[in-house]
Amino acid sequence: MTEPTEPRGGIAVVIDRLMQLVPARLRRGAAVVPVVRLSGVIGAVTPLRPGMSLAGVSRTLERAFAMKHAKAVALVINSPGGSPVQSRQIYLRIRQLAAEKKLPVLVFVEDVAASGGYMIACAGDEIFCDPSSILGSIGVVGGTFGFQELIKKIGVERRLYTAGARKAMLDPFLPENPDDVARVKALQREIHAIFIALVKQSRGSRLKGAEDVLFSGEYWAGESSVSLGLADAIGDLRSTLRARYGDKVLTPVVAPPSGMLSGLLGRKSAGAGALASLEGVASLPDELISALETRAIWAKFGF
Repeated sequence: MTEPTEPRGGIAVVIDRLMQLVPARLRRGAAVVPVVRLSGVIGAVTPLRPGMSLAGVSRTLERAFAMKHAKAVALVINSPGGSPVQSRQIYLRIRQLAAEKKLPVLVFVEDVAASGGYMIACAGDEIFCDPSSILGSIGVVGGTFGFQELIKKIGVERRLYTAGARKAMLDPFLPENPDDVARVKALQREIHAIFIALVKQSRGSRLKGAEDVLFSGEYWAGESSVSLGLADAIGDLRSTLRARYGDKVLTPVVAPPSGMLSGLLGRKSAGAGALASLEGVASLPDELISALETRAIWAKFGF
């Protein structure tokens, strides 16, 4: 007596068909590497032109590290730097999530990861870059202008009232005070030491260059960055992930929240448009200065 065979279209076939309805990244056995893009100048620029900050990227990072079946998290970085505080906070959050979820972090540098952008890149267990990418600029910079001679020529008198001997330090309409400059440089050295310690802790023995070169504020193209140990290899995201996790690796991009809900939450009342127009006119000088400053930061690296 022969055993009955399972009819065509049995349970196995039904399950297989149902699995086709499940998003690929949720199927068992699929290698998933969520991708997060971290781009732009770091830190507040103006209210209407926000830069990259921990508050702005934290939810996106958390969603990426929480994704099911993730084998790693890929960060695509394109930033010329900015606020050292926001840079370090983003770095720390990435490392915290990597430790909690026990996932490796792979960083892919696009045009530039310099200054604070490189600080964030150091959150990666491995850093990959293009031969034409720019990395480094491990230093601290600050600047202002001096207008004291100009206001004399146009007949303007500076009147400034403070409580606190250092409150008007480096005022651009007053002559430069050598003591103030010395204090600012001391502050910069302190922040620079924090940056250096972070790079040393993250890159460890992979750093190959002399400290007075690596931490001079200089920056390098991809191949030189690899030879100095600032990056691990030349490689792009697609090729590197396919070589490591197979040709069918899935790389869903995890983007900041947007869409209908964001629009509803941001909806303004009747009459708000006119007010917004007035606010927009009032903010034009700030926006222009912000755009020029942002352009200057990118231009430093040839972009």
